[in-house]
Amino acid sequence: QVQLVESGGGLVQAGGSLRLSCVVSGRTFSSHAMGWFRQAPGKGREFVAAISWSGGTTFYADSVKGRFTTSRDNAKNTVYLQMNSLKPEDTAVYYCAAAFARYGSRWSEDFGSWGQGTQVTVSS
Repeated sequence: QVQLVESGGGLVQAGGSLRLSCVVSGRTFSSHAMGWFRQAPGKGREFVAAISWSGGTTFYADSVKGRFTTSRDNAKNTVYLQMNSLKPEDTAVYYCAAAFARYGSRWSEDFGSWGQGTQVTVSS
């Protein structure tokens, strides 16, 4: 049974920073790409960032490019999302997800396992 557990969410003022972590157990973490998605109240789930199995390739949604950075530590089975210059519109529940393949995707259908989510709230 694959488990993904996110942590690091919270309340922060606009312009602040947070770092989310996601620990994966129950599968070969280093063989799979990982992704981050978010869902704001009343909206659908949207892609935020993805990272390949080795960490060598990353890509981001235009809305977070230049502010967010994803990375991974395969020795710790952990993927991270560093979020800087946060804006109120970044407020959402953030989810990490494990892809079926080694290289990431912007599409939630390409991810087979999901965490429970962590709330990020940015006040103005």
